[in-house]
Amino acid sequence: MRVLLVEDDARLGAALSDVLRVHGMEVEHVTTARMALARLNAQTEAVVLDLGLPDRDGFEVCSRIRRTHDVPILIATARSDLTARVHGLNLGADDYLVKPYDVRELLARLHAIARRHRREPAALGPGIAESVADEPELRTTPTTDDAQPVEELPPLSAEEVVIDVSSRTVIKGGKSIPLTRKEFDLLALLARHPGVVFRREQIISEVWQSTWDGLGRTLEVHVAAVRSKTKSPGLIETVRGVGYRLAIGAASSTWS
Repeated sequence: MRVLLVEDDARLGAALSDVLRVHGMEVEHVTTARMALARLNAQTEAVVLDLGLPDRDGFEVCSRIRRTHDVPILIATARSDLTARVHGLNLGADDYLVKPYDVRELLARLHAIARRHRREPAALGPGIAESVADEPELRTTPTTDDAQPVEELPPLSAEEVVIDVSSRTVIKGGKSIPLTRKEFDLLALLARHPGVVFRREQIISEVWQSTWDGLGRTLEVHVAAVRSKTKSPGLIETVRGVGYRLAIGAASSTWS
């Protein structure tokens, strides 16, 4: 198993690497979020992720990995409170292990998430298996090696909503649409994977950084506001009992 170990404590990381290698794993140890995101690739078969990284919070790293790679993630951290554990799992982690732990438990959990991952179809998205069973392929960030020729995009229709994440602007029919910060964050989250269903708790976790069930009504209000302000009631589709998704073809987006 090829493991990316993200651990800012160099001594602990070195010791864990040695143990994992003794048990037949190929380990790459990195100490920062930047290095983790740079070193993750299609050959990585599992990620062991510490949350206390020097350059970025581990939750953000977990979220970014889950958006772009279908790889098992095991959070291994000293943060033991329930809110942190629930938040990590909602962001897409496959398991959560609290320090200090016995290395035998780490090995068992690593093998367990790897087994579950091998049994599941590779196309499943972040926590939305039953909702995207018909998705034809996994959406991943292309690498330099598998980059394809850029196809000419069709012209925008007057009804299409254009989302520019770098400038945090939303435009429709040539006119800028003023959204609040949370409204934009909600729309940008859904726009990362048009057509893919995001669970309500996943949206609340990522946009509001909370696990509070009481934010469900707030989410509904923000969805309604985005539909109203963009004058596109079909822009965000409700998936009853699950969550929301961006309608395919209703919007285009640019990312930096």
